[in-house]
Amino acid sequence: MDTMTLAPAAPAAGTASAQEEIKPLPTWFFAFEGLASAAFDLVQADQRFLWALGALFVVNLVVSLTVLRSRLRLAKRMWRGKNTRKVAIALLALRLGAHLALTLAGFTVVSAAGHFAFAAVMSATTVTLLWYAQRVSLRALAAEGV
Repeated sequence: MDTMTLAPAAPAAGTASAQEEIKPLPTWFFAFEGLASAAFDLVQADQRFLWALGALFVVNLVVSLTVLRSRLRLAKRMWRGKNTRKVAIALLALRLGAHLALTLAGFTVVSAAGHFAFAAVMSATTVTLLWYAQRVSLRALAAEGV
């Protein structure tokens, strides 16, 4: 839900803080992380992708520090949560496990098409899992009344 915003419960009488909205990161932003998770296979498929990935890293940094600056609080809280760390570990295990399983089965990914397929699967999986982790985090924050 890209348009969902959570407003915490009204502050208790006597507190000076106004209601803050916690705006979720848009799903399109997770595409940067999806490309990061696909980076290994993209570079294996064609070395020229290294330059494009470097440029996308810079764009990600600029977007994070400017356009989405107000949402960095949510991102920081998400990274402190154990669910997001579990997602990161699961993605790493998926990457290594899939390549290891294919190698043990005698099917090493060597073609550009195979690496592009791996990149697409890893990217889609990353975006989906990060979107889900964000939803879980937002629900937890809403339950806390933050």
